[in-house]
Parts: sequence; structure tokens; C-alpha cells
Amino acid sequence: MSDTFSGFGDNRIASEGRRAEVGVLPQLPRTMMNAQRLRHQQSEAGHRAEAAPARQARSGSNLSLNDYLNPLLRGHRAACRQLITSALEMGAEPRALYREIIWPAMEHVERLYRDDRINLAAEHMATRINRTVADHLQTRLERRPANNKKVLVTSAVGEAEEFSAQMCADLFEADGWETYLVGGGVPHDEILALVGQIRPDLLIIVGSKPSDAPLVRLMVDEIRQINACPHMNIMVSGGVFNRAGGLWKEVKADYFAETAIQAVESANQMPPRAAAAHSSIGPKKRRRRRKPPLLEQELVH
Repeated sequence: MSDTFSGFGDNRIASEGRRAEVGVLPQLPRTMMNAQRLRHQQSEAGHRAEAAPARQARSGSNLSLNDYLNPLLRGHRAACRQLITSALEMGAEPRALYREIIWPAMEHVERLYRDDRINLAAEHMATRINRTVADHLQTRLERRPANNKKVLVTSAVGEAEEFSAQMCADLFEADGWETYLVGGGVPHDEILALVGQIRPDLLIIVGSKPSDAPLVRLMVDEIRQINACPHMNIMVSGGVFNRAGGLWKEVKADYFAETAIQAVESANQMPPRAAAAHSSIGPKKRRRRRKPPLLEQELVH
């Protein structure tokens, strides 16, 4: 089977293609308007950070989300790194920075891009800076003893989606879980093979796009039908599942978490999934209607 989550990226690619086509139309007024719009987006990127909720990382740091978003949306790598380094030196906990700064910043950047308030270049720069900072924080996370549990983390295709999956994997690993991160673009049959090989306690699907929902449902159905790991729970997190309440139930997931921190907290408390009775796979045979006895046929006629 060749289904992957790569299809979720097709809509974004098509959308960017349409934007590119508009940008090269041989109409001077529209070209000028596009240029002015781009300059406006770049000059106003920092001011959009004001719309973000004011949050501060706990434990000795006064760093707020707005403080971090201002240089992030302008693409200032060194300034972002320095803010996080200073916060750590002042006693901020790396896990708190994940929860209060890095994850909310990622969500805010994605929201600005979906609303067409920043362009693709600004979104890519901000996401890559945020990912670099998260890599730095990952080495500072407090390591907890191994809990003899395994988690397999996958995601939709895309820079932001894979970044979300990476942060999720970082936090699970630091919390004592044996963690396997595959990211996006992996065919369903290979994920199913990994489930049978690793036999994880939890499978997490992170950052799905709207068009991903049917494929997520298909993969969940296949996992349950094959029954390779009957006690494994399936959790979805982020992406369209954060915006469409109850969608996680429609794709038959066992659990839902809005953020990576919530995913870890929930996973540490969830019991193994109760194994369902396994039934044979295949379409139901259609029952033929029994013909009446010859005597009854004759009486009818």
C-alpha cells in the first residue's frame, strides 16, 4: 500500500503555485500591488507578534512570547538564540521554554501563514529558527528514568508538521520513553510494518492537514484490522485536530492532545488499550434468500 500523508502537502503546493502565477501576470498595477504587499508583510511582521497571548517562561526568566516572536518573525537567528540562552542562564526550565515559548511560537507562525498575513519565506525562516532553538533546548532537558514504554511518532509532510513531531519525540524521550521518530512522507505499509516490529505502547500522528483526515482514518482502520499490536493506543495531536473539535473521534483515535506537553502527560497516565476481539478480514458474504418449497410455490400460483 502506498498511501502516505504527502497528499496533505499537495494543497499547500497548489496554493503556492497559484500565488506564483498571480505574481507573474503581465499587469503592472497588480505587480506593484504585490510588491507593496510583500514589503508591508515584511515590515509589519514584528507588529503582528502583539496579537499573540502574553506568556512568560517560569522559573527565573522574564522572557515573554512576544519578546521571542518579534525577532523570530523578522528572521533574526542570533537574537532568538540569545534570548533563549539568557533565559536558561537566568534559571528558566527547558521544559517550560518548550511549553511557554517554542510551541506557542510555532502555532502562532502557522496561524499567521494560514491567514495570509506572512508569506512562505517568512514562515520558513521562523520555523527553521525555532527548530534550531529546540535542538539546543533538547540537550538541556532533564532526563527521567526509563519507564519501559515505547512510542512511535509520525506526522504529515511539511516543515512545521515535522518540527511538531520532533518536539513531541524530544519530550517523550526526556520523560523516559523509548522513542522512534519517522516524521512525514512514510507509506502506510511501512508504518504498519514498524508497528509490528517495534510493538510500541503508543502511536502518535502529529500535525495533520485537513485533507489528511481520511488517510489517518484509513491507517487506524488497517492497524486495528491487522491487529499486530492490539494493546497499542493511537493518539492524534495538533494540526486540523486542534481546529476541528471531535475530529479525532471520527478517525477512531484513542486519545487527542493539543500540544506535545499534553501528549506526554496524557500518555503517562493512559492504560494499555483493551484488545478487541479479532474478526476475519474481508467483505461479508451476501446471504441468498431461500426459495420456498415447491408446494408453496404452486399454492402461490
